[in-house]
Amino acid sequence: MAQVLQAGHVAVITGAGSGFGLALARLLAQRQMKLALWDVQADALNQAKAELTALGHEVMAHQVDVSQPEAVQAAAKAVLAQWGAPHFVFNNAGVAAGGLIWETSLSDWQWVMGVNVYGIVNAINAFVPRLLEADQPAHIVNTASMGGLVTGAYSGPYFTSKFAAVGLSDCLAQDLRTTGKPIGVSVLVPSLINTNIGTSGRN
Repeated sequence: MAQVLQAGHVAVITGAGSGFGLALARLLAQRQMKLALWDVQADALNQAKAELTALGHEVMAHQVDVSQPEAVQAAAKAVLAQWGAPHFVFNNAGVAAGGLIWETSLSDWQWVMGVNVYGIVNAINAFVPRLLEADQPAHIVNTASMGGLVTGAYSGPYFTSKFAAVGLSDCLAQDLRTTGKPIGVSVLVPSLINTNIGTSGRN
């Protein structure tokens, strides 16, 4: 990982307007990396960009709903056109919906799975082929949750999506190993942390 997080290298961070995404953006900025910040919430995204740009860091920002493949492809093309293949991709955007499973609407299921699972899939499809072509050290981190290892009541869509994120990350790591390319994969499984996911319905 250390050889990836170097000055001048490119990082793409989804869910970059707050929580883990913004915290990581600040840390990578200290390493003088180029930052492509993605978030669905325009005001938080613009504030993050303004903060980091004011400190002299190289930043681009795109308002992206990661559940939409066309939006992800368009934002990825912008990153590739300006900076080339990224060295670090942090698939961090996430949402949550609560309630009893049999009372959870289909639209809530689609929303949670769309962001938490297909958001990762869309980023993989947009970036991994270019990472393979670049043949340079790179790393992908997907945010799951302790909820991807253990379950509880009242959050069926969330737990289901996070189990999927863990499995998807493991499958991606194994697939990439078959290529022999220097691309690593990690999955982040935090417990209860003070982020804005509890109010993700605002979006």
